[in-house]
Amino acid sequence: MPDLEPHRRELHVHCYRMLASYEEAEDAVQETFLKAWRGWDKFDGDNLFRAWLYRIATNVCLDMIRRTSRQVVTMNSFAEVPWLQPFPDRMLPSDEEPDAVVVNRETIELAFIATMQLLPARQRAAFIARDVLDWSAKETASLLDISVAAANSALQRARATMQEKLPERRSEWTSAELSDEERDLLARFIDAHERCDAAAAIAAAAQDIRVTMPPAPMCFNGLDQLAPLLERAFGPDRDGDWKLVPTVANRMPCSASYLRRPGDTVFRVFKMDVLRVADGKIAEITTFGPSATLKAFDLPQTL
Repeated sequence: MPDLEPHRRELHVHCYRMLASYEEAEDAVQETFLKAWRGWDKFDGDNLFRAWLYRIATNVCLDMIRRTSRQVVTMNSFAEVPWLQPFPDRMLPSDEEPDAVVVNRETIELAFIATMQLLPARQRAAFIARDVLDWSAKETASLLDISVAAANSALQRARATMQEKLPERRSEWTSAELSDEERDLLARFIDAHERCDAAAAIAAAAQDIRVTMPPAPMCFNGLDQLAPLLERAFGPDRDGDWKLVPTVANRMPCSASYLRRPGDTVFRVFKMDVLRVADGKIAEITTFGPSATLKAFDLPQTL
């Protein structure tokens, strides 16, 4: 049987697009490999090995979605997708990996992943196969074990939903690297936190900034609603002092925040913030607890 490991990263991304959870996608890849080992004697050598793995992975994800019934009916913010997790860029497939699909920002950033959760499971799979993996209608139908007509119908419905719900100007989000503007705003975000400077944090933020904290249901819209958060984090009664470490998640600027509480001698990991930048300002902050993917980001528990 061929080595499965060269396919791990791209299958992880594929499952993440389906499930929106880094951890559950990792579990799905493990189950995919187990099923591949057990079913190797049934592999038809006339079919491409990679396509065979994708079919197994897709069916694993479809089963997981059916078991959990994880689909959102409406979505006004990421707070409505409580299972959403960030994906560390360091775990994305590199250009050097054979046959790996290049992961453009528009197919991995948080808005895309969250919006996918509006789609029924089969529509998600059809959309990924056709518009992300660039598979043919016939290949997609084979992947889902349905007719070509049914695959095309699922794709059209998925495209309509994605076009309606995704933010505008996504065509600009094609670079795999952060822009100078994003790096600058991430640096300003980090500096404002470490100096507990609320004015500097506000200066870097858009007037209509949105802050969500999956899996918590809260959503804060605009600087007026953000002000109490800054007061609590930076004011004289704050929980302690901050140190932030820059990183990248979902092809977006990100920082891991470490808090040193009064009387403590070390900074302990507290949260991760993924930033969306638009028009020279921080337009959105998605805050995650650190426990789920801290190891994947190769970050320490304490500083």
